[in-house]
Amino acid sequence: METDRFEALIDAILAIIITIIVLEIPLPASGSWDALYALRYDFLIYAASFIVCFNFWNYNNNLFSIVNKIDAKVIWSMGVTLLIFSLLPYLTIFVGENFFLFFPQLMYGLCFIVTAILSTLIGKFLIEADPGNIALHLALSKHYPMYSTLVLVSVGIIIGYFIYPPAIIASCIISILGLWLLPKIQYYFR
Repeated sequence: METDRFEALIDAILAIIITIIVLEIPLPASGSWDALYALRYDFLIYAASFIVCFNFWNYNNNLFSIVNKIDAKVIWSMGVTLLIFSLLPYLTIFVGENFFLFFPQLMYGLCFIVTAILSTLIGKFLIEADPGNIALHLALSKHYPMYSTLVLVSVGIIIGYFIYPPAIIASCIISILGLWLLPKIQYYFR
């Protein structure tokens, strides 16, 4: 199966997720700076969720630009990933309204971890569906960025549980920076 329509579906679902997140940002109670400042955590979690969505789109856009063929395993595993990822608007609101509580932060971090695990699995299925694609094999040969996501967010969850729950959101953002920077660092230290 060709990937063009599948990529369009992924793009459409992510656009809907971002739209829902934007629509759920609460309005200030009044037109004052104080009312706007009272919503700082809502805006912070919105920004984090936007970065997460953009990163997910960027990763999949770059990945599927080199994919030639997909099969049912790729489609269904991406469907499950998008199902988990579609919880992001709900979790964004949940964290925004309960920013300093562990459980909402934990749920946000778990969504991040499950998405990273499923993305790794999708990579395995893509290689199986398109075995002759050397560019795909090279792109997916090292899963260090995904492993760093799992480690960083897990550390954030531990810190969040024992010390400071917003460490989980911080670890999600730091892991995204790791996804972008780790391949570049590896390139320079070869």
